[in-house]
Amino acid sequence: MRIAVMAAGGVGGYFGARLAASGCDVSFLARGAHLKALRSYGMRIESPLGDLHLDPVTVTDDAAEIGPVDLVIFAVKLWDTEEGARACRPLLGKETAVVAFQNGVESIEILSRELGAEHVIGGTSHISATIAAPGLIHHSGTLARLTFGEVNGRRTERVEAFFDACRKAKIEAVIAEDIQRAIWEKFIFLVALSGTTTVARAPIGPVLADPDLCQVFRSVVEETAALGRAGGVALEDDVVERTMEFAAGRPDDMTSSMLRDLRAGNKLEAAWLSGAVSRMSRECGIPAPVNET
Repeated sequence: MRIAVMAAGGVGGYFGARLAASGCDVSFLARGAHLKALRSYGMRIESPLGDLHLDPVTVTDDAAEIGPVDLVIFAVKLWDTEEGARACRPLLGKETAVVAFQNGVESIEILSRELGAEHVIGGTSHISATIAAPGLIHHSGTLARLTFGEVNGRRTERVEAFFDACRKAKIEAVIAEDIQRAIWEKFIFLVALSGTTTVARAPIGPVLADPDLCQVFRSVVEETAALGRAGGVALEDDVVERTMEFAAGRPDDMTSSMLRDLRAGNKLEAAWLSGAVSRMSRECGIPAPVNET
């Protein structure tokens, strides 16, 4: 399978490297010091699931040098979605699939507008991985799962082909019958995790151990779930309780990528997480005061 990764950050770098090591033809898009390191020394993965050094790496900052592929792993930060989508156009052939593995809930709509709905597959990733240094991806914990599926729920050949590639690479993968629900289930947890850990400057353990902060976390979950239902997403009745149970089962030292970005002085995805819940809730005419705050 010929795959392009836009771009080689924590999510794209980790899963792309696993796929490449298993025999897939994987090309990465990167820039700056990370691009230079990948060209010079290859890609290193540090992970409890097994370290990996991929060398050489096919990497560029220009998608036109790669050309059409079977599948694009789209994993850019949320503020780069439109620009990243436009940069993907040289990767598209008639049958190319673009799978969005991002944190927000608006990727399918944006990618469909920029690239054509026929190319877009919904997806979500569960992993804590980041660029620890140029050329180095650090994976924390053992959770590393991809969930994906056609927007209409059909099990198409391209979905099955990507699932087989993941299985060969020993990547935990799930084909979702309702990918919108899967995306929103992650979003509900992620908005709460990102907002509370970043505001508190603390990992999830201390947040949930503090009664006031735990109530803030739960309120974010409730508001986000209410928004999803208002938008027609078929969320389960117990999604709030299951999210709280899932959160309680995370390692106490788990942080969000947004808190890590804050500490590093990087741009934040806040406007596309709690900010998106606030904006879309206003549009729907429902309250979301905690997310707005």
